[in-house]
Amino acid sequence: MTAAALGAAFAFVTPAGIADAAPASPSSASSASSSWAAGTRAYLVITAPGDTSAVRTAVTNNGGTVFAHYDAIGVIVAHSAATSFAGTMRGVNGVQQVGATRTSDVPADAYDPALPANPAQTPTTLTESNRWDMTRIKAEQAWAVTTGSSAVKVGVLDTGVDDQHQDIAPNFNAADSVSCAYGKADIRAGAWRDVGEHGTHVAGTIAAAKNGKGVIGVAPGVKISSVRIAEPDTSMFFAENTICGFVWAGDHGFKVTNNSYYTDPWMFNCPDNVDQAAIIEGVRRAQAYAEGKGSLQVAAAGNSNYNLANKTTDSSSPNDSTPVTRTITNACIDIPTELPGVVTVAAMGNGNVKASYSNFGTDIIDVGAPGGDGASGVYSTLPGGKYGSMNGTSMASPHVAGVAALLASVNPGYTPADIRAKLGEQATDIACPSDSRCTGTTARNAFFGEGQVDALKAVGSTPPPGKYFENLADVTIADNATVDSPIQVTGVSGNAPAALKVGVDIKHTYRGDLVVSLVAPDGTVYLLEDFANSDSADDVSKTYTVNASSEAANGTWKLRVRDIASQDVGRIDAWNLTF
Repeated sequence: MTAAALGAAFAFVTPAGIADAAPASPSSASSASSSWAAGTRAYLVITAPGDTSAVRTAVTNNGGTVFAHYDAIGVIVAHSAATSFAGTMRGVNGVQQVGATRTSDVPADAYDPALPANPAQTPTTLTESNRWDMTRIKAEQAWAVTTGSSAVKVGVLDTGVDDQHQDIAPNFNAADSVSCAYGKADIRAGAWRDVGEHGTHVAGTIAAAKNGKGVIGVAPGVKISSVRIAEPDTSMFFAENTICGFVWAGDHGFKVTNNSYYTDPWMFNCPDNVDQAAIIEGVRRAQAYAEGKGSLQVAAAGNSNYNLANKTTDSSSPNDSTPVTRTITNACIDIPTELPGVVTVAAMGNGNVKASYSNFGTDIIDVGAPGGDGASGVYSTLPGGKYGSMNGTSMASPHVAGVAALLASVNPGYTPADIRAKLGEQATDIACPSDSRCTGTTARNAFFGEGQVDALKAVGSTPPPGKYFENLADVTIADNATVDSPIQVTGVSGNAPAALKVGVDIKHTYRGDLVVSLVAPDGTVYLLEDFANSDSADDVSKTYTVNASSEAANGTWKLRVRDIASQDVGRIDAWNLTF
């Protein structure tokens, strides 16, 4: 959900008995009801990892049915219409915790799930072009080194994925895709498909194919698997669904999963609530199991402009019935994004800025990535062969998942802890703006964590020493004015190349007002683009190629922007030169 994805990350320790446990593939009990009954609720029954047969027997003997069980982590998904079920089960020998996962009934669809639609595909005439979000994280430069390894599998735990989409099909891994809606693996072909649009958009940002059409993902050479954890109609992500998804990720060798959601119905789960405590423990065990099997979880920080390091109230939960306003503390956590080991991602707008909606928090946010804001959305795939823009931390998280996949591609021996550490170490530091909410240092702060992820560093490369130069300082572009932004080039011998790359990032409404040029050290002006007066689109995020072979490389180069009209203004946000 773009509207609500929260989270944080802490140091990870694999609990004993989980990482080395036997595979935790779910099993369906023969006693599970085949027909729906009004009043049926779902519960997590938590016991010791290993043989859960005695507790499963107790479930059936106390008015419940076993819908699924994950023995390696000691989690049973039980259904019961008896209001006394949870209290009774808490007194059973061997039962550690019991908690309801919903405040609403289990849908009838859980017992005979309908397959999602397989949408008709619309071929595209769009060709791949530079996009601001990929430029910000240097993805385009990373692709010159590698597009990622097909041996790396990334799981999209979301609303599903349109596997037939022209930009997703080349990288889609159907063999490891599944539906985990309702908390039990549904391996029927197509069960993984999108029940909305969100998951397909996320998948494209991670790994849309580099095939000359549409868009390119951050890691266009890796494989995408869909794990649909959203339920149809509501698009809700309940705890049992997330547990199923994480266990599936661990058992199927996913190096990375993307989690752009929070676990419904509670935005924050509080350990002093008996039901929510069971949710925390059940999903924590599943995440630990996945990480123990080599899978790193990446998650969105949420879209409420909320300080996750200073929690006080929650007015949106439970969202499957009637929300109530409740007082909370920092002990209450978002699931799964505040679980140990999970990488928490804040959203950035088109520039070195926090997206207006993005959650934040000192020692909560790990890294930042482009999530879009306002008119500058993240452009990606939509079901049916279509494309479109969305904004949200849900859009930021898959950028980080893609960079993590590139790290795994060039470092196949990396553990989840290794990848998590490198994401932060390689990130570009972003200083706090003049905003008292942003506490911390330039190296790590409440808005951006350790900074904006860097795809180029992830693939083991940096711009050649002395041959890549960048100016990130903002320069205001006023009406009917000309402004210059300088870059001092040193240490490059001889002349500039015949294919000098000029990366431009300009924020300006109605770009038809603009004339953009490169000025060489000797004053020679190279026109980059004179936008048509009728071009009403906003912003310029492009890389131009200039034959500057007659120019000495060293000296002060300038990006010159001339505004030839009134009313619309903007700024040079950043620009760079690659020799």
